[in-house]
Amino acid sequence: MNRISQGLVLIGVAITSPVWAVSVPENDPAAARDGGVIPVSLNQAENLTAGSASLVPLMAVEMEANHASYVDAPANKGGGTAAKPVDDLAFVKMATESGRKEVAAARDALPQLKKPELKQIAEMLVADHSGANERLAKIAEAKGWPVPAPQPAAPPPSGTASGDFDARWTAEMIAGHERSVTLYRAQSQAGEDKDLRKYAHDTLPTIERHLAQLRSLQK
Repeated sequence: MNRISQGLVLIGVAITSPVWAVSVPENDPAAARDGGVIPVSLNQAENLTAGSASLVPLMAVEMEANHASYVDAPANKGGGTAAKPVDDLAFVKMATESGRKEVAAARDALPQLKKPELKQIAEMLVADHSGANERLAKIAEAKGWPVPAPQPAAPPPSGTASGDFDARWTAEMIAGHERSVTLYRAQSQAGEDKDLRKYAHDTLPTIERHLAQLRSLQK
């Protein structure tokens, strides 16, 4: 029985950092107290010889792997865990600039778009994103956070639109809204500031609806 007990490693003690366990000779006094097993710290484990019977507790390894997979998980288009959110100030900057670009792109495209359905979507984008930008600016102002200064307006489009303008504009809007969905989903699930989380949570369905409508009209 003594020889069998030397080959067993008992894992069940709550730990806060990985601990190694090694089997030791039967005549070791410490082994007699601990049933043939002595816990060894990670630093001490570096000095173990190649022949030492050492094991890493599987529970600690699994917990570390699960933590890494959550932090680095990509955005799920169908919902669920999103990518790691940016900090609050970075979110304000990115969301503000993205919203302004989409408003400008939709407004400038209106004279060139041919499909009536796309014109309706462009008008909706101008209204919805303008409102979202105003709400975000009020939150940032109340907290004393900086808001990016507006960029100079681009010159309005002129001339006859090319035959594939509708398709190119739709593809660009889809790509922009996919990035926005990823940004807002991450912030709504794990952002630090509760007001920004609520803003992202309330605005996300609108952006997802835009994306679904744009995709439905893409050739």
